[in-house]
Amino acid sequence: MNALNLTSPHNPHIKRIRALRQRKAREESGLFLVEGIRPVGEAVESGASLAYLCYAPERLTSDYARRLIQAQQAKGLPVYAVSAEVLESLADKENPQGIIAVVRRPQVTLDDLTAQNAPWVVAVVSPQDPGNIGTILRTMDAVGADALVLIEPSADPYHPKSVRASMGTIFWHPPVMTTFERFASWARAQGYHIYGTSAHGDTLYTEVARYERPAILLLGSEREGLTPEQAACCQRVIRLPMRGRATSLNLAVAAGVMLYAMMEKL
Repeated sequence: MNALNLTSPHNPHIKRIRALRQRKAREESGLFLVEGIRPVGEAVESGASLAYLCYAPERLTSDYARRLIQAQQAKGLPVYAVSAEVLESLADKENPQGIIAVVRRPQVTLDDLTAQNAPWVVAVVSPQDPGNIGTILRTMDAVGADALVLIEPSADPYHPKSVRASMGTIFWHPPVMTTFERFASWARAQGYHIYGTSAHGDTLYTEVARYERPAILLLGSEREGLTPEQAACCQRVIRLPMRGRATSLNLAVAAGVMLYAMMEKL
């Protein structure tokens, strides 16, 4: 593969890529990092807009990955061959697989979602852990949910941990960020049925006979749950049983339980 060789960690291209580990650089540039063979492959297959690829020849043993790089080079995408040391300085994860893509952030807004093209939505209030965001996306994809709405303030869904946890599903379900006021107005206008979750919900999740489409699963903040105002927007507020000493579940775990419960009754 005829790629431009970049061996110095001080190369300007490398510095710009490394900066994308910071949210400010991602937001200013509109770019984000994708690490690993499977996630990069999903980015390509989804039609995501790639800016360039980096790979470490001595680390990359996958024939699939090599064919992927060759195909993108043939299309004119800039490809940089780097040393294993340089690749490790770029990656968020230890022992990276040998390939990193720099991808342009999709421009998706709430107005792009409707009850017709997104009849099953997950909305999360102020998630703080980017890994949870990626895990929720992966679970959504598994059950067939359509879109993820993040209520600001929120962790960056394009943080490397979120992208990695999503296992490439972020390219098929790009998250939308908005305010709660805007979300509530949009949901009403589109005719969504909103199902909230709370430790103080009036309905146990096993007691719900049916969920109506178009549906939104609304998950409260990790620290405070749903506020009274947010709960008031819901047709039903549902609780998960807590029989031990723990008072709450991890956000992504709670989302997974609810999504599979809804899948059976939508």
